[in-house]
Amino acid sequence: MTVDQILSVADRRGSAPAAGPVTSRPHTSIATRRHRAFYMFASPWIIGFALLTIAPMAYALWLSFTTFDGISPRWHYVGFGNYRELFSDAQTWKSLGRTGLFAITSVPMSIIAGLGLAVLVNRPLKARGLFRTLLYLPAVVPPVGAGIAFKQLFDQNSGAANGVLNLFGIDALGWLADPYARYVLIMTVLWTAGNIMIISLAGLQDIPRELLEAARIDGASAWRSFRSITVPLLSPVLLFQTVTGVIASVQTIMPLLLAPDPTPAGITALPQSNYLYMMHVFAEYFAFGRYGYASALLWVLFVLILLATGLIFKATSGVVFYNVDPEAKK
Repeated sequence: MTVDQILSVADRRGSAPAAGPVTSRPHTSIATRRHRAFYMFASPWIIGFALLTIAPMAYALWLSFTTFDGISPRWHYVGFGNYRELFSDAQTWKSLGRTGLFAITSVPMSIIAGLGLAVLVNRPLKARGLFRTLLYLPAVVPPVGAGIAFKQLFDQNSGAANGVLNLFGIDALGWLADPYARYVLIMTVLWTAGNIMIISLAGLQDIPRELLEAARIDGASAWRSFRSITVPLLSPVLLFQTVTGVIASVQTIMPLLLAPDPTPAGITALPQSNYLYMMHVFAEYFAFGRYGYASALLWVLFVLILLATGLIFKATSGVVFYNVDPEAKK
């Protein structure tokens, strides 16, 4: 049999109808499979975010339009009544003002303290790893534990702070009452400066040494190099710390942990200097049982955080230096 005959037989066999139905599998592109794998791996987080964040926020938004007290089935829809009461409530404005003052003072102090510690432990010191560990340890202490420790440390009768003052002949101070309670609250923020230190240290180690060496060769002092090179290159890290610090400061519950009676019944006896916005929310929720009004307070705080974050980004748009343009299109 010649080659032409073999090829003709193969063609006839290939064109012959199949005995059964022919099914074709759809072709799945690599991009589609990658997208499918991405959503499969991300689905636990997406489901958790929807159930544990979006759903509670939506429920709180619905509550903010009602008079629900958390127990009684007799509640009424009041529309924007809670919001109108909120803007006319003097206690709300006072607590909001104290919260803003606390954020303005505590956030810069904590960033400066953390950056100073980062510069210190970034130097070639002996036992540098030990110093880094010791300075970071307070940041891993749970807030409840830190609050209890500070409450015992500054107790008027048996606290170590007044014990030190007694050694110098100074009378015991009521640290956890006005007007000293606000200073203890700021100390609790500085207590966790090790967290900012670690982030700043990572930013410092990312700065090219060639720039600092060139500045030193040109005769620039250490302060001039820090001000003209280190701070501009560290500005994205400082911006991140500012935004997260403001968000954390306006939501802090530390005043409740420092309160003489940290219960719903004792929230009204909290020192006025530490009666921040979240303390007002806590009182409305658990002391007075006004779930609808407290939910409205939380939603107003959410909007204020969004506005404050946008304002910070807008105000720092011209002073934050990025190695890569964050808005550049790939």
